[in-house]
Formats: sequence, structure tokens, C-alpha cells
Amino acid sequence: MAKLKYSHAIATLSCIAVLLTAGVAFADDSGAAPEDWSLHVQATFTDQYHPAFRSPYRGRNSLDPGSRGDETLDLTLFAGLRLWDGGEAYVDPEIDQGFGLSDTLGVAGFPSGEAYKIGSAVPYFRVQRLFLRQTFDLGGQAQDIEPDANQLGGTRTADNVVVTLGKLTVTDIFDTNAYAHDPKKDFLNWAIIDAGAFDYAADSWGYSYGIATEWTQSWWTLRAGLFDLSTIPNEPQLETGFEQFELLTEAEERHTLWGEDGKVKLLGFLNRGRMGDYNDAVQLALVTHSTPSTALVRQYASRPGGAINVEQQIDDTLGVFARASLNDGSKEAYEFTEIDKSLSMGVALKGTRWGRQNDTVGVAGEIGGISSSAQAYFAAGGIGILIGDGRLPHYGPEQIAEAYYSAQLTGWLAASADYQFIDNPAFNRDRGPVSVLGARLHAEF
Repeated sequence: MAKLKYSHAIATLSCIAVLLTAGVAFADDSGAAPEDWSLHVQATFTDQYHPAFRSPYRGRNSLDPGSRGDETLDLTLFAGLRLWDGGEAYVDPEIDQGFGLSDTLGVAGFPSGEAYKIGSAVPYFRVQRLFLRQTFDLGGQAQDIEPDANQLGGTRTADNVVVTLGKLTVTDIFDTNAYAHDPKKDFLNWAIIDAGAFDYAADSWGYSYGIATEWTQSWWTLRAGLFDLSTIPNEPQLETGFEQFELLTEAEERHTLWGEDGKVKLLGFLNRGRMGDYNDAVQLALVTHSTPSTALVRQYASRPGGAINVEQQIDDTLGVFARASLNDGSKEAYEFTEIDKSLSMGVALKGTRWGRQNDTVGVAGEIGGISSSAQAYFAAGGIGILIGDGRLPHYGPEQIAEAYYSAQLTGWLAASADYQFIDNPAFNRDRGPVSVLGARLHAEF
């Protein structure tokens, strides 16, 4: 199987090389404002490996305790078109291939943001994003918008309202962070690039249908959104009629501290759908002398949560960030992962100090936990979205450290080395610790 995966990866990389070469002619980065259309191309290859680790037992959703390596590969076209004054349309067709470690199971803070919950040895095609964006200028100083993927070059006023409608990922708009948010360029771990307890609406690839509005005035922005949940937790299919949904709101404050820019964001979300209560699942299992399953006790309910997200520039080369998040841990995780409380922080440093101004080194840590209800469920043998060792006799917070170095090899190609240390994988003191080594190649035009 490993040879099959890599043979498909090599074949796909060959196609990517041709498409990326052609992509030089596609992208219109001339800086002309406004752009009427744009085409950008990106490709990312990520390979991860962990050596064998201590594991006296394992369950259905456990990380494989043997030495193991897996890779992922994606090729994306970002196409944008200006429809009218302030109106833009975007579509992102993508080819994906590969697997996360242990089929993206066994660690709540999963080590690769490039890995989906559905893997394939054979490359396959999907349209990941398809959305409209309308910008309403409200006044203030004109601001330049740099040409980029899913962003047409042009101008808009400092005060504005932006409405986005269609298929996208919730984290395109909410919980963004300049230093820890893009697994193609910075950190890889799920609980570092996003708030760990932010159970955002998504299908198995991380995308959803919805609408979001952003109102920016002076030093602040308010955001609100409504997005589809999956038909059942962690499924490829999304609800078609918004019967199950997520409501979000986020307030962003921008400031200068010691002459350097910074942001603070407060996020709140509410998931409303058919979900199982951990306590109900355990009680039913006691009565029926069986293994608890949240699938047997699902009913229409709400699961709220929130997060705080901070980023602060220290100087032109150094930035720091931190996130803290919490959700209602009495019910099963619906879309993202089994983390009910999380704290992460880290730093990112540009390579200017050693003559590599386009290189970046980042170091971060995260500690995550689950509620007492969730602990009882997994201790009794319950299975979740990502974790489930069949037992949990000795609970411990999942602790993750990650460091990466990204080297810009050419104007369009970057190579990264990544290392992660994971203690108490799946909150289990009996298993691990685990070291995950990673390599990443990222090309974009």
C-alpha cells in the first residue's frame, strides 16, 4: 500500500510541475487596480513519520504504535472574477491525494492540517470553494488590496462591509491569525493553526455552505456568520436545509503596542443539531451492558463555545500569538475534534537576522483537555471523531510542542522541516509520547 501511495504521489507531482509552469502565465500580479480577474495555482506535498512508541493497548481510533509514515498532496486552482462594482466570484477546484497518519485518527490535536478525515491513495477531484463576495464602501481612507489567491487586487475604503456567501471554510473568515493559521506555510498541528475547542461547521474536508458579514470601522471589526453542519457528526454530507447549523460572532480589536501592530479577537459559536450527550451514552451502556455510543442517544440540542485569539508584532521580524478556547464538553464533538478546552501560544521569527529574510522559524505549544463527561465516555470504551483507545484508565491533558523552519528556495517554492512532540496522545497517559517528523514542499504562483 505504501508503494501504491507514493507512486500515485509521484505521478501527481509530475502533473503539478507542468501545471505550475503553465501557471506563471495564468496569474496576473501586475499590481494593476482593480483586477478584473485572476488565476493562481498552489501545490503542497507533506510527508510525516513517527517512530514506534509505548502502547500497552490500542483501540479502533488509536494512533498506530508502530513506526509509520504517510503523505498528502494537493493541487489547487484559485479563480476569481470581478462581476460588478464591489462584487466578486471565486471558485477553487482541487486535486487531493494521500492520508493523515493512522487515517487521521489517534490524536485530538492532529499533527497535520494538510490531512483530511477522508484519505485516498488515488488522486481525486473536488470543488472545495465556490462563493460570492460583495464589498460595500462606507468611507474613510482608500486602502490597497494586494492581488492574492481568492483576493482580487484593487482598493476599498477603510470603513466597509463585506458579505461572503457560498461554499468555503469557516476559518477563512473566523479565528484567523497572522502567525499560526496556514498549514501550507506555517504550523501544521490542528490545535495550533486553529483554536482547539472551536468546533467549526465543516464536512469531512473542512468546508461548509453559509454566509458571513464583516463590518469594519476604524480600529474594530464585527463578524457574524451562519453555516451548515454535517448531516451527522463528522460526515462528508452537509445538511441541505440548515436544519442543523452553526451561528458565529467575532469581535476584532486592532491596536498598536510599543509602536507595533496587534490584534485581539473574541469569538463565540453555537452548534445546533442532533448530537449525543456523553452522560446519556454512558447511562444507556450501563443499562444494556454494552459499549457507550453517542450515536444511540442523539437528539436535537445546542453546543456553545468561545475563543480568544491574540497576535502581536514585536518588531519587523518577530511576532507572538496565543489562543484560548472552551466549549460545552457535555456533548460529543460535532465536526472538528475532541478538545473541550485548549491553550496555545508561540512565536514566529523571520530569517532577516541571518540573511534569509524570506525564511521563517516558528515554535509553539498547546495543551488540550476534555470534560469529565467525555473522560467517562472514553474510559468506558466510547469512540469519537478522532480518538478512542477502547479505554482511558489514566487521563492526562494532551500536550503538544511544534517547531518548524520554512526556507524559501525560489520565488515560488518553499521547503519546510517540522517536528512535533505529543505527550498523552488522545489524553491517555498509558500511550506515548510520540515524536512526529515532517517535511513539506509548497509551490504557488
